[in-house]
Amino acid sequence: MTPPARKSLGLLELIAMGVGGMIGGGIFSVLGLAVGITGHAAPIAFLLGSLIALAAGYSYVRLALTFRNDGASFTYLGRAFPAQPNVASITGWTVIIGYVGTLALYAFTFGAYGADLLGQADDPALRMALSAAVLLFFLIVNLKSALTSGRTEDLIVYAKILLLGVFAVAGLTTLQADYLTPVFDQGAPSVFMAGALIFVAYEGFQLITNAVHETHHPSRNIPLGIYGSIIITSLIYITLAVVAVGNLSINELIDAEEYALAAAAQPVLGEAGTILVGVAALLATSSAINATVFGAARMMAEMATQRRMPHVLAKRNAADVPWVANVALITMAMAFTLTGGLEVIAAFSSMTFLLVSIGVSVANLRLRTQTQCKIWLVNLGLALMSVTVILLVTYFWRDKPDTLIAIIGIYGAVILAELSDNIRRKKSHKKT
Repeated sequence: MTPPARKSLGLLELIAMGVGGMIGGGIFSVLGLAVGITGHAAPIAFLLGSLIALAAGYSYVRLALTFRNDGASFTYLGRAFPAQPNVASITGWTVIIGYVGTLALYAFTFGAYGADLLGQADDPALRMALSAAVLLFFLIVNLKSALTSGRTEDLIVYAKILLLGVFAVAGLTTLQADYLTPVFDQGAPSVFMAGALIFVAYEGFQLITNAVHETHHPSRNIPLGIYGSIIITSLIYITLAVVAVGNLSINELIDAEEYALAAAAQPVLGEAGTILVGVAALLATSSAINATVFGAARMMAEMATQRRMPHVLAKRNAADVPWVANVALITMAMAFTLTGGLEVIAAFSSMTFLLVSIGVSVANLRLRTQTQCKIWLVNLGLALMSVTVILLVTYFWRDKPDTLIAIIGIYGAVILAELSDNIRRKKSHKKT
């Protein structure tokens, strides 16, 4: 069981955590990837991503309020499949590796924009140093206390929303109609493929369920926090995508890669716009790292408490923070961000959280007598997520087979790690 925790998080902190976890590397890093797949329909791809997130969020809300535990998806799958404990364990390991991937994505983006603001965009050593530095900084923040993490998240999130809001409003006044049409220039199916690839930009809402023990009035604040953060993030993403597509040609956005949003700011606000978006990117990735470390470390600690990960990860400091899990998480993320490419990181993270969201929805159906969920709504979400996964796999099979092979390889390693740990647990149990 998760130990009693200080109730230090209110609705503002939860929304900040959800928005902070979502508006991280996502819109800054994957906008160029989305435009490359679906062209002018990129804003619709972000709308699709938000619908998928809301559908998945419903199951997370119902399960979080029924099983109030920091283990989140690991706990839910464990309850739904009590006779097959490996299902929950493999899901838990996969989610943690997915969080490592998203941390790597956010740190990669922070380093890229930081180097660009310093006039050294082509210096990979500086990008790597900045990526490592931001991870270490938020390790220190998260080791202090949940209250410190929550207040830090409030300040960063609302500052970046203000900056992005200024850019969005200004950008809407300079749209060029011929840049926005034809809408489906790459075909309607491409919207689903792009929506699947950019789902990583919405995954942060799940982090709220890892904080249920540290939340004031969870019955009210958990649903409001999850749905509210998804809706706020969706409005920001869709508006920014419209501004980007409406102010630059498709080729210019694709060529800009992870700097696509900064490039779109140039014709809107000139050099000041590029700097504004760069600063917003630093704030966004910072808040996403903070929120992800907070939630993922607690999930690792919960799994360790139940002996589904090495038990040392459950150790907590005087502030009731799982410090070993925090250190392990940051160490893995640092290794990934220094060695992985942007597309592989984004694709793996999106696929992971789509598959896990499907698993959580299935768990909600199996436990429906306890969660009191609306079956039709869960099934609708399952259908939407399943079609999206199939189209994403099809896209990579056809156009990016190396990326698909890399993703399958990571999943294989995760499954082998869990099976090996399962053998170790059985041997240890026999000795005792």
